[in-house]
Parts: sequence; structure tokens; C-alpha cells
Amino acid sequence: MREIVFDTETTGLDPQSGDRIVEIGAVELSNHMPTGKTYHQYINPLRSVGEEVVKVHGLTEEFLSDKPTFEEICDDFMAFVGSDAYLVAHNASFDMNFLNYQLKAAGRPVFDESKVIDTLVLARKRFPGSRVNLDDLCRRFGVDNTQRTKHGALLDSELLAEVYLELLGGQEPALLQSGLNQPSDFEGVLEAIKTFERKEPRVFPISEDDARNHQAYLDKLKNPYWTEMAERKE
Repeated sequence: MREIVFDTETTGLDPQSGDRIVEIGAVELSNHMPTGKTYHQYINPLRSVGEEVVKVHGLTEEFLSDKPTFEEICDDFMAFVGSDAYLVAHNASFDMNFLNYQLKAAGRPVFDESKVIDTLVLARKRFPGSRVNLDDLCRRFGVDNTQRTKHGALLDSELLAEVYLELLGGQEPALLQSGLNQPSDFEGVLEAIKTFERKEPRVFPISEDDARNHQAYLDKLKNPYWTEMAERKE
């Protein structure tokens, strides 16, 4: 499964009021693991950039004045995403609102929002009542965000990819110990699974009273899960 973790920086909060994207950053994941492929582009919004917004991302009108427009770069970005990937973003409705608005204005097809994963929603479900902005989640999961002095689309995408992985439950320790953190090393993963050292189960002797009590408890259970699974296998 391919996923594109992405982020945008903009001139404001509302594309319908004239605000535009000034930066897009994205990283590719395959089976929830980074492939090393990234996309990054600064964009000339063809409009002014307010001082308050510049304080957030540091992208001035002067800096953006010689950059390509969204219409000039949108095909490259869409090609990077491809037709098979899910889009992953933090507060995804904000980014998708801008992205699809400008794609439509450029005469391009918009992205299907049914294939969008919002890490803000995932974080709120996992940590109800807690602060779940990107910096807070980085601190919670021990993700190094010391380089994040201002918002930047590519850096934020890279940080979010790590946070997203943690929200999904973290990386498999056995694979990390084997140094296999790239999906392209599929054969190596299979070999690691085959050669993974498994210890023999330990046997703990119990008394006859304990055995009787245990069996009496099992006899009280109706349709236990392991019986159902055994019947399915048969």
C-alpha cells in the first residue's frame, strides 16, 4: 500500500477568499515505511503574503516571486502522488481544501477525499482531551523536531510520517533489530522471519487442585473463541 504524507504552507486560511498555497512537501510510504522518495516545491501565489503569515513559515513575497505557479507544478505533484496512493495529512481538511480548490481552478481532477487519512483525527481518538498538534505529538513519541523553528512543508511531512507510524503502533521490533526498515528488502524480511530465534515455551507445573479449578472455570465458558477457531479450521 502506498501512502503520501504531505503538508502545505499557505498565504492564509481560506482559498475562497483568495489565499493560495506557497509550499508543498511530501514523503512516500510503502506499507507504512518511508521509501526515501520525497517531493518539495515552493510556489508563487501571485498575491501578497502578509507579515503575520511570514512569521509562521518565513516565505516572503520576494522569495516566492521567481518560483513557479501552482498551475505549473500541479501535474508533477499529482504524478508523484499517483492514482493508487492514500493521502495523509495533519488536519487534512485544511490542506485538502486548498489543494482541491486550486486543482479545480487549474482545470485538473481533484483528489478523492475518501482516500485521505487525517492524523489529527487518529491522534484525538488515541489521546482524547490531550493537545495533539504536531509538536506535541513529536514530544509524546520522542520524535526529534529540534530543526522545526518555523513551519516548513517538507520537514513537517517528514516529522508527520514518523508520528503517523507511531500512531499506528510503531515499528516491529524484530524487523528493526534486523536492520530491515525498507519495504524494498522484502526477501530480507522473509529471511529474518525464517531465522528469527524462537525460544521453547516454558512449562510451569501446577497442583491437582489448580488443574481442577482451571478446568471447572473453562467448563463454565460458552462457545470460547479457541473452540470456534478450531471448528473453522476443520
